Amino acid sequence: MAVFRHEVRRYASQNSMIADEIIELIKSGYIDGIEEGGEWFVRIDEKKEQEALLKLKIKASKKLNKQRAEKNNEIIQYAKDTGDWESVSEQIILQEIQNIILTTSFSISGKEIEKEIEIITAECVYGMNIFKDFLNAVRDISGTVQSVLRDARKTVLSELKKEALFIGADAVISIDLDYQELSGGNKSGMLMLVASGTAVKLK
Repeated sequence: MAVFRHEVRRYASQNSMIADEIIELIKSGYIDGIEEGGEWFVRIDEKKEQEALLKLKIKASKKLNKQRAEKNNEIIQYAKDTGDWESVSEQIILQEIQNIILTTSFSISGKEIEKEIEIITAECVYGMNIFKDFLNAVRDISGTVQSVLRDARKTVLSELKKEALFIGADAVISIDLDYQELSGGNKSGMLMLVASGTAVKLK
């Protein structure tokens, strides 16, 4: 069985991979490779090169995802400990808020509340003549207006989750949604959606 040695950087370039990731996989024992004279080589079976390449890419992807997850966890934990969220990317925050539970109830099924933290709110303002559109679309309530309201709810609840995350809450209970039309000046026809609830820590 012939086993070819490929110089890592050239091999990575030819296969749209990152050389440093392959080197880390070799060092960690994930794949077969060797260092000689300051250069790294990956060893791949000639007859199974395509299969080996696919496995190599999968291992590299898993390794990279694990490293990213660990790094993100460190960033999140630092932000929770210090209260400094300005340095945390929006992408990481959006991933983290998926763990925040929202409910209109006073309790959470299967969960025990350790303590109530505080009341939190989130607001979103939409610059559109929503009520005028509503009157024009009254015969087709499943159309544009409903779509706009759905998007508004998703946005404001996402913002509420962020507020909960920033103060160390695990969930928000007793959520209430309030729609208000803003009027006066240049605000005529604008819609403000306010979400409020009690942020809590779970046991």
